[in-house]
Amino acid sequence: MLMGLFNDWIVVVLMMIGLYIVIAHGNLIKKIIGLIIFQTSVFIFYISMAKVDDGTAPILADDIILYSNPLPHALILTAIVVGIATTALALSLVVRIKEAYGSIEEDEIQHQDNQTQEEKKEGEQA
Repeated sequence: MLMGLFNDWIVVVLMMIGLYIVIAHGNLIKKIIGLIIFQTSVFIFYISMAKVDDGTAPILADDIILYSNPLPHALILTAIVVGIATTALALSLVVRIKEAYGSIEEDEIQHQDNQTQEEKKEGEQA
């Protein structure tokens, strides 16, 4: 019973680890890594749900009755490519944020933004 749900347990553990990393850490690189872990758990979940026991490739033959659907696997391949592109974009944004603010810590970036807004308000009042 428990081993039959092994994939589900792995998915839940990976999702919780990814979610914890995104919520608990202020470092932008760590947040991206948490999102990647979460995304991977979704891939594993979707692929494990699409598994057909004793299913064969969808090639027509007279002696085969049960076929496996290739569509979920193709969708996951597409999702992996989109995930890589999104990760590359996120990392390039982190590089630009590092150049602009001198830090990739979320608290320091917000502090600098708050200071800039206060200076603008003081300039408008004067």
